[in-house]
Amino acid sequence: MKKPIKEQKMILIILLSNIFIAFLGIGLIIPVMPSFMNYMHLSGGSMGSLVAVFAVSQLIISPFAGRWVDKFGRKIMIVLGLFIFSLSELIFGLGSHISIFYFSRVLGGASAAFIMPAVTAYIADITTIQERSKAMGYVSAAISTGFIIGPGVGGFIADFGIRMPFFFAAAIAFVAAVASIFLLKEPMSKEERALNSSNSQESSFFKDIKKSISPIYLVAFIIVFVLSFGLSAYETIFSLFTDHKFGFTPKNIAAIITFSSIIAVIIQLLLFGKMAEKLGEKRLIQLCLIIAACLTFISTIVSGFLSVLIVTCIIFLAFDLLRPALTSFLSKTAGSQQGFVAGMNSTYTSLGNVFGPALGGILFDVNIHYPYIFSGIVLIIGFGLTLIWKENH
Repeated sequence: MKKPIKEQKMILIILLSNIFIAFLGIGLIIPVMPSFMNYMHLSGGSMGSLVAVFAVSQLIISPFAGRWVDKFGRKIMIVLGLFIFSLSELIFGLGSHISIFYFSRVLGGASAAFIMPAVTAYIADITTIQERSKAMGYVSAAISTGFIIGPGVGGFIADFGIRMPFFFAAAIAFVAAVASIFLLKEPMSKEERALNSSNSQESSFFKDIKKSISPIYLVAFIIVFVLSFGLSAYETIFSLFTDHKFGFTPKNIAAIITFSSIIAVIIQLLLFGKMAEKLGEKRLIQLCLIIAACLTFISTIVSGFLSVLIVTCIIFLAFDLLRPALTSFLSKTAGSQQGFVAGMNSTYTSLGNVFGPALGGILFDVNIHYPYIFSGIVLIIGFGLTLIWKENH
């Protein structure tokens, strides 16, 4: 349903603001997690599991949420998702027992599963095919910006108390939910939703998984898993590692993550297209994997704020170039199977986000260097797998 340009722009701004707020809320708690861990006497394994529970919840609920977006409407799922996110952050901030924190993360994963497909579907409803890729690019930028600004904001809010970033996230999500009730209109009529819902087929998750292990896709999807596993393990442990090893404050951690993310995004925007054109996706993926692996090992021996900042900056850049290179490679491989490949890309990413933080947290409790050593080994295995692409593609 194409809307007038002025109304379409206003709706797009509201939708992008909602996505930005959700990921800002996720990002701003990152730098306070080590202090919170010490304050609540939680182990590294518990912290990793808390991140993994979020991903498990999102993975399980996403197929249902996608169908509910068609059945009940885009607006109600966005509003409900923001309210659930607000509640999850409030519960975490008020929590005093590990079971409460797990419950909060389950709600957080559910909120992400509600918000993302609803916003994507809403944008598809109000844009033409020609406008859609540009609009989806804005969604990606809103997510990245939320992640970039979040840790910086969280580090400074933490000065007022280590629970304050959770309350702040809860407050802004609540405001966004209330604003969306009044500012957003449901883009589809009841009749259109009923028709759309009846035409949507039940998700055949296991059939898709079986199809994804065919030779043409398998290596690429394994590397998607390796990327999300390595990145989530690295990011989850990073704040704990720098706190325990160097005594970095939430502000120090926030500064490193924010600066590294900004540099990575700028270079990605300016150079990714040229690098992909010159090297090709496969070589760029191999280059990023080997650089990320080497610097993950180096992370265990560097010391001092500046050297940690430089190493982290390059690792973030490698991951930020690797992700679009993989997506582009998969898209070219997919042909007419774009929807299937996009869905499986999300599934393997979620699986990596489940196992990476959980295993990273367990290894952290054994030795603070083990998560990085293991992540480096996994990335090298991923590089090795790229060497057999010629045979399968």
